[in-house]
Amino acid sequence: MSAIDEIKSRLDIVQYIQQYVPLKKQGRTHKACCPFHNEKTPSFVVNEDRQSWRCFGSCAEGGDIFKFAMKVNGWSFSEALEELGKRAGVEVHKQSPEQREKADEYDRLRGLMKSAADYFHDHLVNTQHRDAAAVLEYARKKRGLTDDTLTRFQLGFAPEGWRNLLDNLLLMGYSHDDLIAVGLAKRNDKGDVYDTFRNRFMIPIRDERGRVVGFGARALAPDDNPKYLNSPQTVLFDKSRLLFGLDFAKEAIRASGTVVIVEGYLDVIQAHQAGYSNVVAQMGTSLTEPQLQLLVPRLAKKVIMALDSDTAGQNATRRSLEVAREVLQADYGGRLSADIRVLHIPDAKDPDDLIRETPDQWTGLVDAAMPVANFVIDMELATLPDNPSVQEREVVARKLLPILLATEDGLYQNANLQHLALRLKVDEKRLMIWASDISAIHQASMAQKPLTPSAPTRKPSSESDVPPLDSDFDPHPLSFSAPLAVEIPDIPAEVFCLKTLLTHPSMLFDINRKLRELANDDEQLTNGVLAEFSPDDFTRDTNRALMSAFLESMAQDELPPLEHLSATLPDILYDAAQRVLQDTWDQIRPKLRMGMGADLTDWLQRHGEKGGLDELRTALLEATLRMRANKLQREREEFSYLRPDDEFDEKQISAYIALSLKAKQQIDAELHRRSRVIRA
Repeated sequence: MSAIDEIKSRLDIVQYIQQYVPLKKQGRTHKACCPFHNEKTPSFVVNEDRQSWRCFGSCAEGGDIFKFAMKVNGWSFSEALEELGKRAGVEVHKQSPEQREKADEYDRLRGLMKSAADYFHDHLVNTQHRDAAAVLEYARKKRGLTDDTLTRFQLGFAPEGWRNLLDNLLLMGYSHDDLIAVGLAKRNDKGDVYDTFRNRFMIPIRDERGRVVGFGARALAPDDNPKYLNSPQTVLFDKSRLLFGLDFAKEAIRASGTVVIVEGYLDVIQAHQAGYSNVVAQMGTSLTEPQLQLLVPRLAKKVIMALDSDTAGQNATRRSLEVAREVLQADYGGRLSADIRVLHIPDAKDPDDLIRETPDQWTGLVDAAMPVANFVIDMELATLPDNPSVQEREVVARKLLPILLATEDGLYQNANLQHLALRLKVDEKRLMIWASDISAIHQASMAQKPLTPSAPTRKPSSESDVPPLDSDFDPHPLSFSAPLAVEIPDIPAEVFCLKTLLTHPSMLFDINRKLRELANDDEQLTNGVLAEFSPDDFTRDTNRALMSAFLESMAQDELPPLEHLSATLPDILYDAAQRVLQDTWDQIRPKLRMGMGADLTDWLQRHGEKGGLDELRTALLEATLRMRANKLQREREEFSYLRPDDEFDEKQISAYIALSLKAKQQIDAELHRRSRVIRA
């Protein structure tokens, strides 16, 4: 997850905008009068599901939380990035050459982990391998897993023997040190290296992006201990920052707004196999703050803890609730307001057993999950003796109050206090006094800390220092020694546009000139749906951020645009810009007097690339027109969230759709005309 994505995952756009605009929830959206122009009928809409905002009135603007922060505060993108980063507790810094080298190394090690997962999976499904048939029978019969599930989760088998995986990966070019670094091998006191996992059922552990970073391994022999063996902490595997199954579950969690957290890997796998796809597993004995932040608020509003019902499971649930309380009290632009509940499974079964035996019961149990207040009150009251003294009841109350009050909703707070007062047989006013004491102590402790929560501690070698490579980035950079028309179509449109503008900044004027031409002096089109090319034409956060920084450099006149961009680019975007440009940057920069900038076109013309520049300009205009058409389509889709009512003018919706469709017709006609010219 890049720093930009992490900021957006921690800051909820509704809570952030509510600081500036009184929003009113209606249906699936929140509405208000636009803060950027005077109006009486609300035309400003915030879409919580998409984490975006849009004005359907005279502004005709919209975007994400960064765009709103920039507009409402008059910030540049760099300033918005810095301020929102502080609010979210996300570190924003530049990669050093050493860190970039580590990024490449981590990518290589991820390739190693993928190869190991492939090896283990092949040894499970290929019955020609020794013992594979028996292990496959175990997976199908005893664990109740289908072949589709085995394939989807890439479950595997580590055969007996000390060097099976080791010898296989050494033949692929990896070293002993590589395997030790990712926890696949160990070295004993004599210096001998051997496989970590032997005769075990293998479960690949992936990060939220689906990359294998570790393994969970269940013993197959009855006397083999431990029963479950996990990968050790490595540069790729940090169990405190991972949730098992999140890569498969995140879409279902986002759609339902609810996540169910279980304890074991097989609990998750069994739930997904039964069609309950919003289930993930915590890694460790209790939920951690980074794990919760992967879920709330972007994916889930309701968190259901479904840990084992034995004493250890209940203690783990209690520790997890303590973590949740601390996170809920942090201010990431407004409290998270997650509804946290506890699922009780009867007969002390774990979710794996329950779903295999009676899968239909799961939905009812999830729906009946009890509020945190009921669960923690039941737990603590069970520790009290018969006829407890006032002092003993006060001790319990002071332990419970921080959890029961960890919500911004006053109704919930009052209900929790009333419930606790009734159960403890303590006057509600006395509870309020104790709660006030606890709050005063909390405020005093917070006064000693920064106003925004600190980002998790980052080790110098941690992957968190490495901005991830977006899948959009083409691995084969533009080559100015080859015909441009051959390479352009293979480059994703957004990356191609950025790459071209970063090396040919003056072509931005060609794009905007074409948009004005299509608007044909229609002010509504020129100022709205056919306005100048902008970050909103991009879909990826990193690409939007780079475009914002580029426009800031184009707006100043102290330095050539790309020289200014190179000097002022926000730290976390520097490496992204280098990846967009790739070796094109290094090929061209030594040949320019200023390093970058206006000399580029002259240099290309002197080297016989004028025809290539014309082709490049043509391809850029077509790509940007298609991007604008896609943007208009996305905006029209947003109208499905709107319902005309007394506070929203239906005429505004109709007028906006009409303008959008008119612009689409103009763009389609231009693209059709260009295709005919090319065919001719």
